[in-house]
Amino acid sequence: MSRMESSSWLYLLFFLCTSQFICLSSFNSSSSSGHLCHLDDSSALLQFKNSFSIDTSGSDSVDAFFVYGITPYPKTVYWDKGKDCCTWSGVTCERMTGHVIGLNLGYSGLQGNIHHNSSLFSLRHLRRLDLSNNNFRGSPVSSNFGGFVSMTHLDLSNSNFTGQIPFEISYLSKLASLNLSSETQVSLGTVSLKRIAQNLTKLKELCLDSVNISSVVLDSFMNLPSSLTSLRLFDSSLKGKFPEKIFRLPNLHELDLRYNYELNGSFPKSNWSSPLKFLGLSWTRISIDLPNLTTTLKCLSVLYLEHCNFVGAYPTLLGNLTQITESDLSDNGFGGQIPWSLLNMESRISLDLSNNNFLGQLPDLHSNSTQMPASLYDSSKERLVGPIPLHLNVLSLYNNSLTGTIPSWLLHGQIPRSIFEFPNLGELDIWHQITSVGIEQVFPWKNLQVLDLRTNLLQGQLPIPPPSTFVFLVSHNQLTGGIPSKICNLSSLVVLDLSNNNMSGEISPCIGNLTGHNLSVVDLHMNKFLGVIPSTFTKDSILRNLDLNGNKLEGPLPRTLLNCRKLEVLDLGNNEINDTFPNWLESLPMLQVLILRSNKFHGPIISQKTRFPFRMLRIMDLSHNQFSGLLPRKYFENLMGMIHVRDNGLKYMDHGYYQDTVMVVIKGSYFQLEKILVMFTTIDFSNNIFVGDIPTVIGKLKSLKGLNFSHNQLTGYIPRSFGNLTNLEWLDISTNRLVGEIPRELADLAMLAKLNLSENRLVGSIPNGKQFDTFENDSYNGNLGLCGLPLSRTCINSVVYPLPSSSFQQEDDLEDVNGFHWKVVWMGYGIGMVIGISTGYLLLSTGKLDCAVKVIGRDLRSKMMKKPKQSLHVHKVRSRNE
Repeated sequence: MSRMESSSWLYLLFFLCTSQFICLSSFNSSSSSGHLCHLDDSSALLQFKNSFSIDTSGSDSVDAFFVYGITPYPKTVYWDKGKDCCTWSGVTCERMTGHVIGLNLGYSGLQGNIHHNSSLFSLRHLRRLDLSNNNFRGSPVSSNFGGFVSMTHLDLSNSNFTGQIPFEISYLSKLASLNLSSETQVSLGTVSLKRIAQNLTKLKELCLDSVNISSVVLDSFMNLPSSLTSLRLFDSSLKGKFPEKIFRLPNLHELDLRYNYELNGSFPKSNWSSPLKFLGLSWTRISIDLPNLTTTLKCLSVLYLEHCNFVGAYPTLLGNLTQITESDLSDNGFGGQIPWSLLNMESRISLDLSNNNFLGQLPDLHSNSTQMPASLYDSSKERLVGPIPLHLNVLSLYNNSLTGTIPSWLLHGQIPRSIFEFPNLGELDIWHQITSVGIEQVFPWKNLQVLDLRTNLLQGQLPIPPPSTFVFLVSHNQLTGGIPSKICNLSSLVVLDLSNNNMSGEISPCIGNLTGHNLSVVDLHMNKFLGVIPSTFTKDSILRNLDLNGNKLEGPLPRTLLNCRKLEVLDLGNNEINDTFPNWLESLPMLQVLILRSNKFHGPIISQKTRFPFRMLRIMDLSHNQFSGLLPRKYFENLMGMIHVRDNGLKYMDHGYYQDTVMVVIKGSYFQLEKILVMFTTIDFSNNIFVGDIPTVIGKLKSLKGLNFSHNQLTGYIPRSFGNLTNLEWLDISTNRLVGEIPRELADLAMLAKLNLSENRLVGSIPNGKQFDTFENDSYNGNLGLCGLPLSRTCINSVVYPLPSSSFQQEDDLEDVNGFHWKVVWMGYGIGMVIGISTGYLLLSTGKLDCAVKVIGRDLRSKMMKKPKQSLHVHKVRSRNE
């Protein structure tokens, strides 16, 4: 290049740079004197903000904060009309045009509905939209989301949307990331999924965790683009054979299919290499050849294979697992020795081999390690042995047949002084080991976050962990005395479980104050606490579970519980609380479990004028009180949590380390549910003074599993609408004043395993067939007008011919009028749903009776035809239309 040409290029470059500088200076100058944000976009954002209430406590996100370290932040609270919207939290603008192109409102405490005409949809230039982890109160996913033609990232996860995902989502052809995960009733059909797979050709991340896609034809996944790097279908009700083609996607790094119980299939057997790093197949039926899998997936680092379908009847743990740092291989029946050399304990973060059949001696996992790990874990059946690698956070080996010695720092008796020499300990879990805490009952670890001392023999005063503690579990011990005042210093506490001890005294008022910080679970059930429930629950309370069952608390309920807007479980059963029905609780938007059983509540149940009272309620137990008046029809009309509950399989209410529990009566027996199924619904109003008819609207509660109105003063007929309760497993309306016949519709309840209609004034023939062939006499005792099997009274031409009076007297003597008194027999028709609840909700089913119809002899028949006034009672069968 000549010198002249070189000079020309330099002049040109200088001109361009100077021009750019002038333009930028001019732009910055103008923007500093005015607003960058486009006026229409600013107005739309403010309208969107004003359509919601804001949960400033951020308590919707307590779990996420605790588990993932995500801090909730109500961004829209600080949007100011007088300021440039491009400076607002969560808002991103395009520099040149001022249009809003990014909106990040995840974990922002938004509460309200997103309507079809929301101003959000006028922000047509949006490229990124995150509305995750808010509460949109059952809003449908609007088809208008398909109008954001420039969208590259869309996240609507876990924000309480409901209904079908519209096919218009497939219009977003530029999407690289789509997250529609939901903990509520969101579904996706075959048409919508096919269009998403075909049209979103640039998609890299697709997350449909807990979205119901049970109706989808699995071939709909065949057209997913080769660009896909992450596919998450956790707990999505998938059924059938999973397409092998998905395993061959060339860029797929993450595949999560866990908890799709009816999903089967197999991996490619040849010409397959994959960059997969994360693979989750727990609780599926996909056939797995573990050695072949680990050899092929050379990049794999996270592997979840709990309760899977392995090749071979008695699988052994084989394969090259050295590159894997996190794995769950529990509950698979693996046998033989644990191949420790293949597990690479030097780089392990977590390893779960529990519930298998491993044998042999536990080795010294890290003989050169002289430091205590960040997390210690122990269980009831085997002890960790030998030093543990410093980096290992979780090691679970329970329910095997391993042997070995218990290290000195986990001996029975006192916690030895040596364990206190590790100042950086973050988690300490010791069960079934210790009888006392020692060291003056003070824990010196400044960074301790989790302290689990459940199910030991701890005695004396409650030990207090350091202020850094998030989770403190010390249930099922022998602790005595009151709650020390030092508990008030635990401002970081999220979960407090002191249940099943012998603690007494009054509950410290500071417990209520702590719920205004981080405290979300307070479980004090089965102690001897006295006095009243503290009234110190503040307006910013994030309390989610309050369990005070089985104490000696008295007085009225504190109205400050109304401040606990995130309350899901309120169990106050078996105390001495004296109050009228707390109808003001009906406005709590998240309340799912209400237990007031066995107190001194009294008076009628009258609803306030809340639009949707107790909308989320699924367990309601008001039994053994002195409630009176009519049954609360308005409540039954609005129990949306019982009208339709999605079948989530074995999905439970929990809070990370803490599992929600509750005491209920199931099929006549009193149970402590150690886990609460999300789909478990029951109503128990027994042993009160209710009068009047049973509302027919109860027939709308199609997800109801148990209904108990026994031992009241109810009159009228059994509603025929009960025939709509297709999930009902037990029904007790005994010891009332009900009249008329048993509705034939009840015979079609295929799930009904327990029935008690005794001690009423029912007449007519007992329905036969299906479940009614399984019930015995004690289901009908005390109804002298009933006839037909299984009773000995025969029905002839709609007239009841009873046995002699002596037989009635004998039958009455055998009755138990104090409640359920049912036999357990095998179910003949319609197996009830099998539900796995530890030591809790057991499926009690019945079986078809093998009874022969006895023929009445000529002598007895001739006597009956004479109609003697002393022994014959004629009951006309009465029918009516409801």
